[in-house]
Amino acid sequence: MARLFSILSEVIAAWQAKDVEAVLAHMADDIVWHYAAPGMPPVRGKAGAEKLLRRFQADMHDIQWRIFNHAEAGNLLFLEGVDDYRTTDGKRMAVPYAGVLEFQGDLIIGWRDYVDLGVIAAQKAGEPFTAQVEALLARKAGR
Repeated sequence: MARLFSILSEVIAAWQAKDVEAVLAHMADDIVWHYAAPGMPPVRGKAGAEKLLRRFQADMHDIQWRIFNHAEAGNLLFLEGVDDYRTTDGKRMAVPYAGVLEFQGDLIIGWRDYVDLGVIAAQKAGEPFTAQVEALLARKAGR
């Protein structure tokens, strides 16, 4: 397994275990996290990352963080996947994304997720998954 992807695998395991502290242990103190680049301003620093993670944790259950493809180039990890989970009110969400994680040593210093906020809003409003989302969900995860 590639070095950076193995670190991300630890982050995924911690997130699925709802261990926010273990997730944060993989982030630099000055991390810059673009949760929905370019649609939202970035979260800066571990305190901001913790606040975002705790907000997510409150409404994300039965998390299936599926990664279809990944590649490493230097200190960068590129990802393609779907976040598949249930909200507190039982609604299934499936959010396709592409992401780039930037590392300094073993710590994540930059995290940029590229998601379609319109897809998230439609699903939160109760609309069914689009054919495009269904097709992505049907893919076999690579990890």
